[in-house]
Amino acid sequence: MDSCFIILAGGESKRFNSKTPKSYHFYKGKPLLLHSIDKAKNSKKFKKIVLVINKKDRKLIKNLKIKDIKVIEGGNTRAASAYNALRSIKNQNIKNIMIHDAARPNFSLKLLNRLHKELKSNDCVVPAIQTPDSIKQKTSNVIKNLERNDIYLIQTPQAFNYNALYNLQNHKDMDLTDDASLFVNSGKKIKIIKGEINNKKITIASDIKIDSSIKYGLGFDVHRLVPNKKLYLGGIKIPSSLGTLGHSDGDPVLHAVTDAILGACQMGDIGQKFSDKSKKFKNIRSTILLNKIIDEVIREGYLINNIDINIITQKPKIQKYRKKITNCIAKICKILPTQINIKGKTTEKLGVIGKEKAIACEVIVSVIKYD
Repeated sequence: MDSCFIILAGGESKRFNSKTPKSYHFYKGKPLLLHSIDKAKNSKKFKKIVLVINKKDRKLIKNLKIKDIKVIEGGNTRAASAYNALRSIKNQNIKNIMIHDAARPNFSLKLLNRLHKELKSNDCVVPAIQTPDSIKQKTSNVIKNLERNDIYLIQTPQAFNYNALYNLQNHKDMDLTDDASLFVNSGKKIKIIKGEINNKKITIASDIKIDSSIKYGLGFDVHRLVPNKKLYLGGIKIPSSLGTLGHSDGDPVLHAVTDAILGACQMGDIGQKFSDKSKKFKNIRSTILLNKIIDEVIREGYLINNIDINIITQKPKIQKYRKKITNCIAKICKILPTQINIKGKTTEKLGVIGKEKAIACEVIVSVIKYD
């Protein structure tokens, strides 16, 4: 854990042609830059994450309420922004760094692992792909054929020994488009590894397309209300003279959310994962169970796009607790509160729910496979 992940998101995004800066534009369910932040966190390989932003975007980044990262302002060029990030972590015992463009949200955790491994024997490691197209170079009116087998399309993240890169950054060329160029210009060795076809850079608005492979899952749960039991809804303890009867803590909201996520990811159901015949799940908090499922679906490459929840109960009134429940679920699911919608419903005093003998919940979740 002596590594740092640097994300560059300080550009003007002029070619993107949108009122919302590119890095904050929603892509596959969340702002573009959050994909890079979340993957860096999920890799568990980095002691520190540094996000470099445009000073004009301070309010936008504040509204995202991102925790456990260092946010700094960039310079007038990409190279200057990278230098600001390197300087911000000086004397913090950082051995290795990776520098990544926020405009590339589709890199995989496998790529991070390969970069990390290659840094053990190299000071500069970059992913690249080769083009299947014919390549020509035009200079003035002279056109030359180039050997495509010798052409590499360079991607990010790029991985470096911190001291080696920092020493070169002290002599930085402000027109550089990537940090590996410092090694190339200095005649130093770089290691090229195989990049990923899906790790494309989003440059213009049309690069962001609606993903037709989005999947949906449905969850439902109901629990009887009884005396001398605690009432948990959406991970929040609710003051009540009645609580839910269940093998675990009996939280119908988190149980329905869990089932909906499992259904969308085609990964079974909550009963298969956490049997009510197992003593180790007796009275366990449903927040723990949902956390386990979220870790599992992330490892399988799924991203939660949105969650829509109906809590069906005569009492309590859900509006009073909606914000707390939303924030709790968002934190566990590693998404924004704005990606969750909660509605409180009654049965107009009809049936067991209307007579305050039970609470039910139904949930629809959409997910996208990003990896």
